[in-house]
Amino acid sequence: MRNPIAVTGETALDLIRQVRGILALFGNTLWWIVVGPFKGKTAGRQSIFQQMVFAGVQSVVIVFFISLFTGIVIAMQSAYQLKQLGAVIYVAPMVSISMARELGPVFVALVVAGRVGSAIAAELGTMKVSEQIEALETIALDPVRFLVVPRFLALLIMMPCLTVMADMVGILGGLIVGVFNLQINMYRYLSFSFDLMEFKDVWTGLIKSVVFGTAISMIACYVGLDTRGGAEGVGKATTMSVVISFIMIILIDCVLTGVFFFSEM
Repeated sequence: MRNPIAVTGETALDLIRQVRGILALFGNTLWWIVVGPFKGKTAGRQSIFQQMVFAGVQSVVIVFFISLFTGIVIAMQSAYQLKQLGAVIYVAPMVSISMARELGPVFVALVVAGRVGSAIAAELGTMKVSEQIEALETIALDPVRFLVVPRFLALLIMMPCLTVMADMVGILGGLIVGVFNLQINMYRYLSFSFDLMEFKDVWTGLIKSVVFGTAISMIACYVGLDTRGGAEGVGKATTMSVVISFIMIILIDCVLTGVFFFSEM
């Protein structure tokens, strides 16, 4: 049986190594985005658009249904309590504000981490174990420029777009319950939804989506580029990418929510 102190130390050192690696990859990515164009070295537009289609357009359907059902569930659960207070109309702002500030960006991030992040880790991991990454370096092509930057930019652009769509669809789900089940006038429901929602509710959710997109892309790319051990290693890297991304999404959401909450006090 191994010494638990040694195991703890190895785990801590490995965690520090991974954090340093992700931060170094993030810095290298920003360098190629900011400095690269001035040296005539940019990521191809076509590869960026391909990644945007994969990360954003092809995620629309699953984000739509998850957001719709989430809005419906929030409306039904809140209506059960608010009916007892005679304040059923407040179902509308509860759904809209919850989706804009919290549930919209978080659910989109979880969907993207599970669908896109895992695919990125698997793709780059396969390239790593098949020595395609080394082949790029041999012909003086930087893997970060050609592989990481397009995926990073795609998620950075598409995450806020998906979040806005999720917010609107979630409000639509609440509207369905409010109009057809709670017998609230459609115009009154929509006016309450947007009158009580502040602009801060929207931009805080968009800030979260940008941070989530950055975290997902960096974690997935780092884990993929750090893959070892053949096909088994690719499977482990894919699983690790999803698990770490999920944990970081919840952790980042907790931190940002606390920052926004105390900034209002």
